Amino acid sequence: MPKIFDWRGYRFHFYSFEGSPREPIHVHVSKRTGEEAKFWLRPNIRLASSRNLSPLEIRRLEKVIEEKQSQIIEAWHDHFAG
Repeated sequence: MPKIFDWRGYRFHFYSFEGSPREPIHVHVSKRTGEEAKFWLRPNIRLASSRNLSPLEIRRLEKVIEEKQSQIIEAWHDHFAG
């Protein structure tokens, strides 16, 4: 599970083996205390699923993803290109 970055206790990552064919570009966000979410990045950032997250926290995570979208996409392509 390649980590892209951490932010305020959240780990932003993706799974190497997630679906065949591979799902479109997305990012998983998780916290040790059980909160987690999955966001699609294209055609726009949107929540795919979440668990134990408030609407406010989801909006905060969306904002972080928006700010770091190019870094996330680059990490995705770097990992899956090989």
